[in-house]
Order: sequence, then C-alpha cells, then structure tokens
Amino acid sequence: MLLSKYPEDKRLLIEDALTNFFPPTGNYPELLYKAIRYSLLSGGKRFRPILVLATAEIFGMNPIDVIPVACAIECVHTYSLIHDDLPAIDDDNIRRGKPTCHIAFGEDMAILAGDGLFAEAFYLIAKRQKTDNPSKIVHVIEELSEASGPRGMVGGQVLDILSSGKKIDLNTLKFIHIHKTGRLIRASCRIGAILAGASAKELKAVSNYAEHLGLAFQITDDILDVIGKTASLGKEPGSDERKNKATFPSIFGLEHSKELAKKAADDAKEALKDIDKDTSPLASLADFVFERDK
Repeated sequence: MLLSKYPEDKRLLIEDALTNFFPPTGNYPELLYKAIRYSLLSGGKRFRPILVLATAEIFGMNPIDVIPVACAIECVHTYSLIHDDLPAIDDDNIRRGKPTCHIAFGEDMAILAGDGLFAEAFYLIAKRQKTDNPSKIVHVIEELSEASGPRGMVGGQVLDILSSGKKIDLNTLKFIHIHKTGRLIRASCRIGAILAGASAKELKAVSNYAEHLGLAFQITDDILDVIGKTASLGKEPGSDERKNKATFPSIFGLEHSKELAKKAADDAKEALKDIDKDTSPLASLADFVFERDK
C-alpha cells in the first residue's frame, strides 16, 4: 500500500488536538510540560488514535466526537515510549529522529513526564470525552487501564525484560508481543467501537481484527529492527540484536517472519468480514502495518 493511502486527515486531527490539549504556555511547572510536549508532539504515525477514529466512524460516529479518548491513548503510548527508552530498560538515545526524553531533559524529568502523561490520559477521558451514556466512559476506562497495566502492556514489558538474553519458546514470545504491543492496539479498536455503540457481535469481530493486527504490527517492528534505516525509523536499528532480545527474526529467520507478518495482516482483514459495514479503512490499515518501512 502506498503511504498516500494512510489516513493523513485523521492524523492531522490528532496532531491539532494534542497541541490544543497541551498548549506551549500557561502550565506550571513549565519544565515538566516542556518535557511532555517534547515527546508527545514529536510526530509519529498516531496509529493507535487513528484506530479509535476509524473504528468509531465505521459504526456511525463522527471521528471528531472521539478525539479526547483517542488523544488519551496516544498519551499512554508516548508514556510507554519515554519509559522504554530509559537506561534501566532499553537505554535508547534516539526516538522519532531526535534525542530521547531522558537525554534531552534528564532521567528524573523523563520518568515524571511519563507518569504525567499516564495520568493525563485518564483525565482527558473523564473530563473531555462526551457520550450519550456515562456507562460507556466506565467501560472505556476499564479497557484502557487493563490494556496498559500488568494485564497488558506493562506485563508484556516485564516479561520482555526477564526474557532478554534467554532462549524462549514461541508461546512466550507471542505473550510478550500480544501484551506489550497488541493489547493497546486492541483497546484502541474496541474503545472506538464501544463509544459508537457497536453490537456484541461487532465488538467481537473488531477484537479479532485488532488481535491479528497487533501481532502483525509487532512482527513487522521486529523485521524493521533488522532491515530498517535510521532515517526511516527515527531510531537506531539493530537494538534487539544488541540487547540479545528474542524476536520473530531471531527465532524464525527474516523471510519466514515476513510470511508470518503477512498472514497476521491477512487474518486481520478476514476478521472484518463478520462486520456488515464498510470496513475498508481498517483493512487498509492492516495493509499499511505489513508494508510500512517505519
């Protein structure tokens, strides 16, 4: 898929909203908000919030009406990147083409910027997200907290750390990927569907789609860490090998990993057939995940 098919209009909506939610002036302490803006507004695909907008739109909701929760998910994602980059975890110096938050502001401020973004995510949902049914907000908070905590992203990150330098089996590798990356992607799709009033059957189909999509996304990340270029990735490739991390290429080899990523993307599109609506935007995102170069 050509990059021009990526929903740039939705990405720009997210960029504008994030800028408005985190203005350059009027916040104190200024250094904390400067570190938050530095990481949050540094570009990126905005893939997860776009999933929120695209899924809500499929089920009849105006994307504008889910902007707060979409931005909340981007806050959680950015917080995870800040903390992942810290010397105690991945010890990375470049993120999105510029020095990581702890390099620019120090480890103390990077930790607190991540903490602040995580809290702000739930503030945005509680304060800014409008809905026709308040119980949906509770459901959204449940989805995001589960996906980002020990049952989801943080749990996957811990196992990733514990598995570094060790020979692990496929089930363990899948657990890491599904939780570290997949759960937040799954929550993004589910939250868009929940706010738009999708049926139980539709929500199940969206979940199946997102689970395969998350796996495709992480396998492709593993591949790009081997073959990607710094200019495209915005970070230094080869970090998985340097840290002796278990990845799909390290276990299956590069070519078979590409086949597995393609299958996961195809499985994601297949799951959409259970939704009797125009799901082509989500299908296009599955193609993008497999074919991207960053």
